[in-house]
Amino acid sequence: MQLNAFINVFNFLAKPIDLLAWYVSSEECVDALEMHEPYTYLNGLQMQDLEDLLEDIKVYKELENNVNQSYWEDVQTIVVDELSKLRRLAAPDARRDGVHQAVADDVTQIFKGKTGSQLEALQTQIEQKITGRRDGVDIGYWESLLSQLKAHMARARLRERHQHNLRRKLQLLKQEQGVAQPADQQPPQQQHHPHHPHKTESPDRERAEEAASGGGEAGEAAAAAEEAAEEAEEEEEEEEAACAALYAAGRYSPARLAAGALSPGTLLVEPAHDDQRVAFLRAALLRQPAASGGTASSLEQAAARSMGAAADHAPFSAEHALPEQPCLWADKYRPRKPRYFNRVHTGFEWNKYNQTHYDMDNPPPKIVQGYKFNIFYPDLIDKNATPEFSLKPCPENADFAVLRFHAGPPYEDIAFKIVNREWEYSYKRGFRCHFHNNIFQLWFHFKRYRYRR
Repeated sequence: MQLNAFINVFNFLAKPIDLLAWYVSSEECVDALEMHEPYTYLNGLQMQDLEDLLEDIKVYKELENNVNQSYWEDVQTIVVDELSKLRRLAAPDARRDGVHQAVADDVTQIFKGKTGSQLEALQTQIEQKITGRRDGVDIGYWESLLSQLKAHMARARLRERHQHNLRRKLQLLKQEQGVAQPADQQPPQQQHHPHHPHKTESPDRERAEEAASGGGEAGEAAAAAEEAAEEAEEEEEEEEAACAALYAAGRYSPARLAAGALSPGTLLVEPAHDDQRVAFLRAALLRQPAASGGTASSLEQAAARSMGAAADHAPFSAEHALPEQPCLWADKYRPRKPRYFNRVHTGFEWNKYNQTHYDMDNPPPKIVQGYKFNIFYPDLIDKNATPEFSLKPCPENADFAVLRFHAGPPYEDIAFKIVNREWEYSYKRGFRCHFHNNIFQLWFHFKRYRYRR
């Protein structure tokens, strides 16, 4: 079974069960380094895929005879949990479990980030509530919570196992490269050099003898200059010896990577071909000076003209800090943040409720009715790539959302914190989303809800 999994992985024909088997069998191999936890192989699988994977896991558990049983048990628990989620989504009219969706999200936030021991303590408390069967205790709720907790515990155990394997392999690689050496094997540059006996002599004694032999201030100056030259020569010799020792230890050369250590789907590019591609892109960019789109001020003027003047528009620059994500192209292009010219549309909403309780002399509070984003990408490397945006609710406050823009090199992603309301996607209502003249424009208004008594 494992041999078939290896063949499928190397031929890029691997199924999820092959990747899971390859992960657990490569734990003892130093050259095979997996950067992601094994449960990430389940991302994007459909219901039929998970059902097939569940049957394959049962076959592996029977054939391996208690080898890696804890690993397969945890993977099976996660697969069952993912399968139950998909089944609930596929049958919305069926009986729901004991946890409301809003409560389930809060429960997930509680479970997230906890260690295996902390989750085990929570499991003990939940089991005590279920077995106690006190009056007023919702048994269905706690049983549903326990089923979710088991999946989180399985993920935590696999995550801890993955971190342990990474630390162990990193230590072995350091020992092979000579980085982590025992205390009795110090580098040559840190040991005492017996071939420099003059280092043990007193500098004051040398200076006194040379001053006496030279006589007067001229002798002292000559002695000081000679001593400085000797010290500089000694430092240069020590630095050369240290560099030679590091080179001999192999620290200037990266470790040779075995073909089996590559993740499935890795693309191999020859350095010469990569240099040709970069040179071609740079030459194409230089041949099209007009495509750079001019200065940022001219782009802002163009964006302002397209939006027009409006009294209810206000500048908007509420950026949302994104986690640092290293870019693969950072060694070729200098990452930079794009400039922008954004406006927020505010105004009064004269619905039935506000018409009843407010008037023109005492108007209702202004609310955000829409946004106009103008993001400038004048130096985009790939002119055929259209920038994209994504919208996700804020984890700390459900009333707000994070609107993220992504374009590609040399621009980093940029995000803004906006009001989380339903958009109006009709172009008649002012919706616009296009990329023209190096300006990505995203304009939208929020839907208006009628007040009903």
